[in-house]
Amino acid sequence: MASVREIEVDRPLGNRAPAPRGRTTKAALLTATAATALGLMVGLSAIATPALADEAAPAEPPGIKWSAYAEAGVTFNSDGPSGGTNYGHLFTDKTNQLVLNQLSGTISKDLDPKAEGFDWGFKVQGYYGTDARYTHFLGILDTGIKERTQFDLVEANVLLHFPSPGAGGLDLKVGAFSTPLGAEVIAAPSNLFYSHSYIFNFGLPLKHTGALATLHLTPDIDLYGGVDSGVNTTLSDGDNNGAAAGIFGIGLNNLADGKLTVLALTHVGPENPSLKAPLGYADANNENRWISDITATYKATDELTLITELNYIKDDLFNVDGGGIAQYVSYALSPELTANLRVEWWRDGHGFFVAAFPGNRDFVYLEKGEPLEKGAIGPGVGTSYGELTLGLTWKPADLGVLDGLTLRPEVRYDKANHAAYDNLTKDDQFTFGFDLILPFGG
Repeated sequence: MASVREIEVDRPLGNRAPAPRGRTTKAALLTATAATALGLMVGLSAIATPALADEAAPAEPPGIKWSAYAEAGVTFNSDGPSGGTNYGHLFTDKTNQLVLNQLSGTISKDLDPKAEGFDWGFKVQGYYGTDARYTHFLGILDTGIKERTQFDLVEANVLLHFPSPGAGGLDLKVGAFSTPLGAEVIAAPSNLFYSHSYIFNFGLPLKHTGALATLHLTPDIDLYGGVDSGVNTTLSDGDNNGAAAGIFGIGLNNLADGKLTVLALTHVGPENPSLKAPLGYADANNENRWISDITATYKATDELTLITELNYIKDDLFNVDGGGIAQYVSYALSPELTANLRVEWWRDGHGFFVAAFPGNRDFVYLEKGEPLEKGAIGPGVGTSYGELTLGLTWKPADLGVLDGLTLRPEVRYDKANHAAYDNLTKDDQFTFGFDLILPFGG
């Protein structure tokens, strides 16, 4: 496999003057900023190499398709922590309980990768499951369900391809979409492990609403630029403040004889709730949160893939930061069986980012600036976290109607330099996870 992540397109501006409050003003700012980002890309295209050589068009261009899958799993904790929470986990935070993580459906039309002219596509994806507690867009299905298992809209966007500028043209995504940052994704089948990294849980955005562009400047260089409403937000009342945000970065392809790709992205914008929320902050619209991530994927052999991820996050309003590194190793033992390793270190410099949320809606309430139902659990001081995860991915062949069935057992060890686990009483924990993914349709 070339990468853990199915890379999406996206990029913003840098520092900018804070947006005045108000729905009309913010919408205007989003439109103007998107136009500016696209204008910059058009200018950069002047240095691009000549257009790519003509390639034979596929016999059947991509058409409208649908797909679905179900994921269910369980995570055992050897300590049997009080409160039943696996600290350091979000999506696998429930101890010794079988859960339906995701029952997902998607309808989409992909862009034709060999299109020589204008092309279009779209994607709409939603799911029902316990993972939805942490993936909501603010303002869409976010607090209406009190139970652990909830509905979530993952994506709803339009894709446009323009044959120029750039050697490979320009791709534009408009609407609601999953973040392009990071090595792991929301969609369970696209990850190596059942559990997620600290980086994915606490150091990255998950979704955005806005416009994102990818300029294929040369066959080896992609430039990203775009504007959005912020981390996990939508427009108007679906945003926790009154300022825009955005993404910028670069992708390098075909390095090391085509074996290495590098994606370096930064998301920047105010992310804390403003005074429009009960627990908002007066300066929320004026202070940025910087989220940067570099993911390098090296396909060493047909069997061995190495993925290195570097992550850094800084919040200017509270003057706090965090960040770390994760190394993935994936080795195909056979066509049906793959062994996976993840080693990670992540530093929460002020005890600001890493926490557990026993309440089913508390993660969303925290983002919105609303009072929490059960509160958050965390050391409250600067803490370093490490984790080592070993797992297998088994996809047995020739199962008939069960073709595509995937089983992923894993064992994970977490260690912190302060008491963080088992309700803040221990500095380490062992967990044993297992999930089953069954795709259907398509």
